[in-house]
Amino acid sequence: METVGKNLPGILLCVGIAIISIYLGGQIPLVGGPVFALMLGIVLNLFLKSDPLLHWGLNFTSKKLLKFAIILLGFGLSIGQILEVGKFSLVVMVFTLTAAFGFGYLFGKLFKMDWRLSSLISAGTGICGGSAIAALSPVIAADDSQVTYAISATFIFDIVMIILFPIMGRALGLSDLAYGLWTGTAVNDTSSVVAAGFAFSNAAGNFATIVKLTRTLSIIPTVVLFSYIAQRMKQRELQAKSKAGAAPAKVSLGAIFPYFIVFFIVAAIVNSVGLVPSGIGLFLKGASKFLMVMALAAIGLKTDLGKVKDAGFLPMLHGFIISALVVVVSLGVQVFLNQL
Repeated sequence: METVGKNLPGILLCVGIAIISIYLGGQIPLVGGPVFALMLGIVLNLFLKSDPLLHWGLNFTSKKLLKFAIILLGFGLSIGQILEVGKFSLVVMVFTLTAAFGFGYLFGKLFKMDWRLSSLISAGTGICGGSAIAALSPVIAADDSQVTYAISATFIFDIVMIILFPIMGRALGLSDLAYGLWTGTAVNDTSSVVAAGFAFSNAAGNFATIVKLTRTLSIIPTVVLFSYIAQRMKQRELQAKSKAGAAPAKVSLGAIFPYFIVFFIVAAIVNSVGLVPSGIGLFLKGASKFLMVMALAAIGLKTDLGKVKDAGFLPMLHGFIISALVVVVSLGVQVFLNQL
């Protein structure tokens, strides 16, 4: 009961913002409820960020409720859709991840950035924003300032992409599948993919979410690879200082594996075999969308614009270049594969 009491103020605020945002999204579909929720949260944060009563509920809503919303979304999808979209996304994802980390390394060298910072920005851009940054940072021993820089660099471009992607998608005449594939592989954070996807159409939002979940799984091999890189770097540093016995960095797969994806797939399988009545399926899908809007409101309420301002120019430029390259590569691969 004590935990419920701590969470309640923040949750209720997100419910209120979600209701208003969905109404505004209905009035202005080009923007959509998810974008309104994020923006209203950011604005309200300027006045409420010091209120400790909201802390617990906002964390609960932005993390746990978002994952639960994605699980519920599975009840409105078929496993055939997941396999069809996932098949195309894997090919595109290989190229976008290569572009993110390859060019991230090159531009990091050019800008004389610490390899840890450039790697965090590349992970946030190439995989899934803050989640990838959070998973990678302890493995490569990144300090707090580097984590803040990386999150700030990826966040600001997520906001820009949420607004521009639906406009560009319509201008390019993309289908729901093509737009969902583009958004799911090029936009960073899961919440931002949801916002940009559903701002185009419900079908595109579903496709984008599926692609994003497939992309999120790349956290595991990425963290394992960077664990090895970090060990090698540490051993070289110790050897340079005539020291020995470099302790290997430990990676806990259990701590970084996105288990909610398993439940999402189970929900889709249950729906695919006809165990979910159509009425209940529609209700669960609607509940999923409402919870996603709530989560975006919470993320907006937690956003500190001061951190974005303090992040500095070069990390922001690095993030912009990598984000732009991933956007272009994702679209270019689709053109090459004749998916547009």
